[in-house]
Amino acid sequence: MSDPNTPNEQPPSDQPGSYPPPPPNQPGSYPPPPQPGYGQAPQPGYGQAAQQPYGQMPPAGVPNPYAHWGKRVVSYLIDSLIVSAVMLPFMVIYGIFLGLSVPSDPYAPATEVNGPMFAISMIFLFLGIVAGLAVFVWNTCLKGGRTGWSIGKGVMGIRLLSAQTGQPIGAGMAFVRHLAHILDSLPCNLGYLWPLWDEKRQTFADKILNTVVIEQPKP
Repeated sequence: MSDPNTPNEQPPSDQPGSYPPPPPNQPGSYPPPPQPGYGQAPQPGYGQAAQQPYGQMPPAGVPNPYAHWGKRVVSYLIDSLIVSAVMLPFMVIYGIFLGLSVPSDPYAPATEVNGPMFAISMIFLFLGIVAGLAVFVWNTCLKGGRTGWSIGKGVMGIRLLSAQTGQPIGAGMAFVRHLAHILDSLPCNLGYLWPLWDEKRQTFADKILNTVVIEQPKP
């Protein structure tokens, strides 16, 4: 007979009415799910896929988010303005000498064009084009291709990388990518607008060469 002063006394397991817990790893045993260790993120459950923000994270090897379309536009304008600034003095001198080579009378025959002045104007036109090309090759192809940052991209904190390797694409591929931008401009500049709704925010040139532009400030 049980002691009335000892409430809720459990009968031993060998007596009728006792229900021992099932042994581990047997039907009816439900061990708690494993908990993530310190510093580890929880894993998705069975039948659940890992979620990823739409259009935000690049593929493996490229850890930063894709660059905003507006930043890409501003970086392109900065690089273009640098080329224009280098060419501007040559173009001004070209215009001055070209004006001096043309006779003031619009009905004067072409033989009255000042030959030396016209030749000087053509020289400065050529020098301006060469200077602009040199800055473009250095900034966009050499600097941008080898590091991923042109001057404009460095200012805006974005970087051009290969989507496959996560590394800069090199000077040669950077030049080819610039040529591929012709495809972006053909259908009413649709390729330049494509990053606005594309998951990887790529232009047509980016898709052809498998490149991405990510948010990564220059150190």
